[in-house]
Amino acid sequence: MSEARPTLFISDLHLDGERPDITAQFLEFLDREARQSSGLYILGDLFEAWIGDDDPDPDKRRVIAALKSLTHGGVPVYFIHGNRDFLIGRRFAKETGVKLLPDGTLIELYGKRVLLMHGDTLCIDDPDYQRLRRIVRNPFVQFILRCLSLGQRQKLATKMRAGSKKHIESKDRTAPQIMDVNQGAVRRTFEQEQAEVIVHGHTHRPAIHDVSVGDHAFKRIVLGDWYEQGSVLRWDEQGFELAGLRR
Repeated sequence: MSEARPTLFISDLHLDGERPDITAQFLEFLDREARQSSGLYILGDLFEAWIGDDDPDPDKRRVIAALKSLTHGGVPVYFIHGNRDFLIGRRFAKETGVKLLPDGTLIELYGKRVLLMHGDTLCIDDPDYQRLRRIVRNPFVQFILRCLSLGQRQKLATKMRAGSKKHIESKDRTAPQIMDVNQGAVRRTFEQEQAEVIVHGHTHRPAIHDVSVGDHAFKRIVLGDWYEQGSVLRWDEQGFELAGLRR
């Protein structure tokens, strides 16, 4: 990579009070590398669970303060909701200075049409997950969730996390392939969005894939999670690289 200020992409940090090392790692990343970037995109699942913008959890407040410091320092930060933090809302955006983007946002980056996604909508071979996603992303359901007390939301989040863990473990044993993207869905997305590159997370399988659609060749870049991989996509006018954190 060159010495130019790159654009950074991360996903699937799953920040959680039970893993303070990951939060510390992220705060250091924001204070060092991210400050030297031209922009930071967070493509979902920044938190293991987000029960509402009114959550007083001190670890979450530290992350909010660090993001505010970064954006107030002149580095733009963008966020796409994941399946763990779909309740992040306008208060979070106001407090941090982070701009919330729709899942499936198309941007122009260094002469390329780049589609940014969390990635779970490409995993259509898991109908149970897609059914749950449609429910929790329904605006009326989210309104009801936000009306619950903080304690009720905490209990519900614990129950949902346990159910998600059980679902993932079951699928990993019986049909691990359905936890990954569907290649037909990937090709259709390239065609429909007229993108040249797709960047997403969710699957925790970091890689750069070549995708052929008709006579055209595209790239699909998959970000890794931070528990195991500390994955960052760095992109400037010279090109991109998908690698781990810089120590």
